[in-house]
Amino acid sequence: MIMHKFSALAGAAAIFTLGACTDPASLSSVTTSNPNQNRNTGLLGGALVGAVAGAAIADTEARGALIGAAVGAAAGGLVGNQLDRQAAELRAQLANDGITVTNAGDRLIITLPEDITFDVDSFSVRPSLQADLQRVAANLLNYPKSNIEVVGHTDNTGDATYNQGLSERRATAVTSVLINNGVPGTRVSTFGQGENNPVATNATPEGRALNRRVDILVLPTT
Repeated sequence: MIMHKFSALAGAAAIFTLGACTDPASLSSVTTSNPNQNRNTGLLGGALVGAVAGAAIADTEARGALIGAAVGAAAGGLVGNQLDRQAAELRAQLANDGITVTNAGDRLIITLPEDITFDVDSFSVRPSLQADLQRVAANLLNYPKSNIEVVGHTDNTGDATYNQGLSERRATAVTSVLINNGVPGTRVSTFGQGENNPVATNATPEGRALNRRVDILVLPTT
């Protein structure tokens, strides 16, 4: 029985893995410009999850795995399509080229660098960025089936405790702008990571500048 179930799941996974691999774009990195990247990732991930669920509830493991894979792929594809559309709209709407929108397969990451968002050691959002944050808020309202995490980050310069507090205050400031522009507070969680999650080396000024940021994570709920 165990071997039969394993064979069914492996077969379903193989079918959808081969299908995904026929599209070379599915092998690209998360920073690719492929407009269907998240759809492809969602199809494969949904297929694998659906295969496991389907095998557990159907009359036979083989039929259940295949049915579950198909259902899961459809659900994952819908999520991926939503992320692809949302990312494309954000890039078209944002006026400041310094803001980046990254497709990460299961989420969007909207990165606000410190140098365009805050003055040094400040946690007040610059007036020049308010309009773009309003556009982000409008986009989030157009795609209500997601949760939002706003996460502040710093470099490792100075006191770690101070950096932690600054990252929290900056994340809270960005969250306040989103909520003031209509995003329900129930959808938004706010965190500060301080210097604990760098994306570049802290050994150079350029790297430290990249680490000083606020990330807005868009996490689909369906």
